[in-house]
Amino acid sequence: MAFKFKQRSVLPGFGLSLGYTLFYLSLIVLIPLLGLFLKSATLSAAEFWSVVTAPRVLASFRISFGGAFIAAIINVFVGLLVAWVLARYEFKGKSILDALVDLPFALPTAVAGIALTTIFSVNGWLGKPLADLGIKVAYTPIGIIVAMVFISLPFIVRTVQPVLEDLEKELEEASATLGATRLQTFFRIILPVLGPSLFTGFALGFARALGEYGSIVFIAGNMPMKTEITPLLIITKLEQYEYAQATAIAAVSLIISFVLLLLINYVQWRSRRRFSL
Repeated sequence: MAFKFKQRSVLPGFGLSLGYTLFYLSLIVLIPLLGLFLKSATLSAAEFWSVVTAPRVLASFRISFGGAFIAAIINVFVGLLVAWVLARYEFKGKSILDALVDLPFALPTAVAGIALTTIFSVNGWLGKPLADLGIKVAYTPIGIIVAMVFISLPFIVRTVQPVLEDLEKELEEASATLGATRLQTFFRIILPVLGPSLFTGFALGFARALGEYGSIVFIAGNMPMKTEITPLLIITKLEQYEYAQATAIAAVSLIISFVLLLLINYVQWRSRRRFSL
């Protein structure tokens, strides 16, 4: 009895395409990451643990991961609202608003950081009214979250918008015809369809905010233990020629990010599987 281990594809060239894909990913992704771990392995276990558990390093982890998570949560709600407006309504200036969503993609991060710092400084357009209310944004963790929200918003919008545009309005009309309220229609009809794309956008926005450097260093103030992000700490270690310590911090950050993204993808898979049944 013959067994088929691989279903033949109608499209030719699978072996060559797969080989090129693996070669490219190994060259661009796997080999640099392997070098990162090999360099950090030059430290002994005690030295590695001492480096990654130093109070300054742990504080940077809390600021970077906590800020990225909060920014991603904020953008899930804001990005869904923006995507809804762009997908469901026609109005003058819609193309301009649509282009503004992509502005953080094209804008140099240093320019974004300077602009945010200028606006949210104590004497800035938005910073001064907020300061009068006792809310200081620039050079605080709040400023870090603002910068992360700014640079990660397009990932949520561009992930959810196509799903909303493809969602048939007849489903909402049928729901309303059957007596469902608007909230019931949203939570029972629309949200289940948007769930996987929201998780994907959350993961992409979280990863983008976590690795951001240029737009944050200007508004953060970069005070150790208070507003110092992990990428900046890694740069500082490199400037001090402490390469092994820098790669150790980067390796831990990479592992934590990878585990979190795996968890998010698992939740997304479970959500897609549940709503597809």
